[in-house]
Amino acid sequence: MKELTPKRVNDSRVEQIQIVLSSHINGAGRLFGGQLMEWIDIVAGVVARRHSNHNTTTASIDNLQFKEPVYLGNTIVLFGRVTYVGRTSMEIRVDTYVEHLDGDRKLVNTAYFVMVALNESDHPTPVPPLILESDEEETEWKAGERRNELRRQRRVEQY
Repeated sequence: MKELTPKRVNDSRVEQIQIVLSSHINGAGRLFGGQLMEWIDIVAGVVARRHSNHNTTTASIDNLQFKEPVYLGNTIVLFGRVTYVGRTSMEIRVDTYVEHLDGDRKLVNTAYFVMVALNESDHPTPVPPLILESDEEETEWKAGERRNELRRQRRVEQY
């Protein structure tokens, strides 16, 4: 098997900007949660594709908690990056902020996705190792190891 060239976190980092339109608003006058989920999934998918150089699929989502309301006309900023890699999977962190007109940003959500790289036959395929270049990246990797172990445990316990 061909040796994969390691990649840096910054090699696949993604930033996406959205303006909240009336079609994105729920009956309570706030951003529809499913819309935010779609945007986060797209960002995670682009990060995973950039890291793996393959098509990918979403395997799991760890968390989706709304910490700040989002309204019509708000600007949403999403940042995605690889935090941990396994053999064929990648953990992707996506931070979502609401950005006000004065430039002030407030955290709306932090989500961790597990994305799996797929070969031409839609089977899992190995991904490049991740080069960690900062204390923050090392800390995130260690937390990713722990989250990965918890995911394994939940599968075993069917929880």
